[in-house]
Amino acid sequence: MAHAHFRHRHCRRVAAALTAAAALLAGCAQTPPPGATSAARSVGKAEVVPGVEVLLADSLHLVRDKRVGLITNHSGTDRRGSSTIDLLQRAPGVRLTALFAPEHGIRGTEQREIESTVDEKTGVPIHSLYGATRRPTLETLRDVDVLVFDIQDIGVRQYTYESTVALGMQAAAEKGIPIVVLDRPNPITGTIVEGNILEAPYQSFIGIYPVASRHGMTIGELARMYNDQQKIGAKLTVVPVRGWRRSMWWDQYDLPWVNPSPNIRSFEAEIHYPGTVFFETVNVAEGRGTDRPFEQVGAPWLKNQEVVAQMNAMRLPGVRFEALDIKVEPGGRKYPGETLKGIRFIATDRESYRPIRTSLIMIDLIRRLHPAEFQWREPNTREPGMLTIERHGGTAKLKPAMEEGRLSQLLAEWDADADRFRGIRAPYLIYE
Repeated sequence: MAHAHFRHRHCRRVAAALTAAAALLAGCAQTPPPGATSAARSVGKAEVVPGVEVLLADSLHLVRDKRVGLITNHSGTDRRGSSTIDLLQRAPGVRLTALFAPEHGIRGTEQREIESTVDEKTGVPIHSLYGATRRPTLETLRDVDVLVFDIQDIGVRQYTYESTVALGMQAAAEKGIPIVVLDRPNPITGTIVEGNILEAPYQSFIGIYPVASRHGMTIGELARMYNDQQKIGAKLTVVPVRGWRRSMWWDQYDLPWVNPSPNIRSFEAEIHYPGTVFFETVNVAEGRGTDRPFEQVGAPWLKNQEVVAQMNAMRLPGVRFEALDIKVEPGGRKYPGETLKGIRFIATDRESYRPIRTSLIMIDLIRRLHPAEFQWREPNTREPGMLTIERHGGTAKLKPAMEEGRLSQLLAEWDADADRFRGIRAPYLIYE
């Protein structure tokens, strides 16, 4: 196009203009927005700005001249990978006085209860929210004027970070201080809703309030809903993400990948997790201790070839299955050190794939094919009910529905629940 213009009689003036335009474009290309990564400039990647960057750019008044308590972990970063801890520590007028660590600890590596300690880099005390207590106490909030939350969620009720934000709001309301939630995208979209709404008798740390299992909300939207529906009464501000749309999956925008917890090691695992998390409640390994947690399941006694053949024959939308042997590390939760007959889940169309329905159908099939070996998991002594099907399912209806041959009927009821939840959540949504 530019060469055609050079044939114009005023070519010199046009050439000069083109040179200036080219220089301007080159300058734009070489100077990305603050915090942008190379991925942000790649074709097909949307630029998405997390809440912490929005806070620092135009909402610093929420924390300036205040003593700040920060609930966060390794997933709280800007687009360059700088931690929210460091960003707030350096922010003008901000005094970081307390850190609060959720399940898996401030660095996201722990697989058991964590102790309170001190951050080596900043000298700020780190209070455990996954030990003797799971919410900030008035004592740990003694030197805090505003509580800030910044953790990457994965969009599934059976994940403790959603309970941690709720308990943080409760604590902030009790002390009478504001809480600021720095929002982040839902990596598995804000459009797909699946599963039942949790029933009140089955509230727990892996399902604190009545939401759909895969709710399609950001952590900020959930906080808005919790605060209103549960009458928490927190002085809540959600600092929104910029550039995210509800239809987006994680790999369609530019935020760097960070394992949100030790056993969610890939985006593929996040896609399957809403369903494969239910394998925690039976004596089939959910992939912990293998190279692909929550992407594959297995047991030494599993007729994996037969299960795969029957599951593939069902032609469930958006997924297929492969049989393979999988090795569990010596420290694995189930069958440590053993080689299992395994099944790998492979998403072929994530828009149509419904992981909850898929995994429950597979669990029911395994139960029927292995009447002597299959077992429902019993509650553990440390936290009664933590790993039972009732707690994970948020209802007592799931086990009898399978055992009485009514799973299809129950799943139809859950589809109706998901439709109902879309209406319940509507007033609290922030993004288009």
